[in-house]
Amino acid sequence: MAYGDIGEYDKAIADYNKAIALDPKDALAYNNRGNAYSSKGEYDKAIADLTKAIALDPKCAKAYNNRGGAYVGKGEYDKAIADLTKAIALDPNFAAAYNIRGTAYGSKGEYDKAIADFTKAIELNPDEAKAYYTRGLAYGVKVEYDRATADLTKAIELEPSFAEAYQYRGVSYKLQGKKAEAIADFQKFITLSDNLGLIEQAKQEIAELSK
Repeated sequence: MAYGDIGEYDKAIADYNKAIALDPKDALAYNNRGNAYSSKGEYDKAIADLTKAIALDPKCAKAYNNRGGAYVGKGEYDKAIADLTKAIALDPNFAAAYNIRGTAYGSKGEYDKAIADFTKAIELNPDEAKAYYTRGLAYGVKVEYDRATADLTKAIELEPSFAEAYQYRGVSYKLQGKKAEAIADFQKFITLSDNLGLIEQAKQEIAELSK
């Protein structure tokens, strides 16, 4: 688990392999190894492990949640929603499950359902920046820019180094005609992000807004 926390997923997987060899009925080990595989983008391996965890412990809400997240990674949104709904049924206060299910709904274009889930996630965990961020994106798609900006601002307040929140708040400001605010956010995004493609895109946005 410590290796996973610092992003050394191969080392984490090696330790989980040993744990499973010592105790093949350890549902938590399968769950955690599945998470490590998901973090590496190896979603099929993740789903296999999480399915095993569920078989060993059918009431493990975390395993359903994590398998739902892996299905989101694969773009299999209906399967994701089914798993996340099960996780919520097992644990109605599972804020992360609402947030991930909201992402699945949003990916299907069901933005009202997505916003409802993000709102529930925020109700359960008001300090989770990602929930405000994802709800802000959904409001942006619905052309509700004031709400989008408010949510993205809250995400930034909670997590001042949240690069993508600055990026999308910049887009929201741009679409509202607030050029100075948009430029400032794109500039901040450039200082925080390590995504060269998106940095170049932000520079182009700044150049266009500066004309």
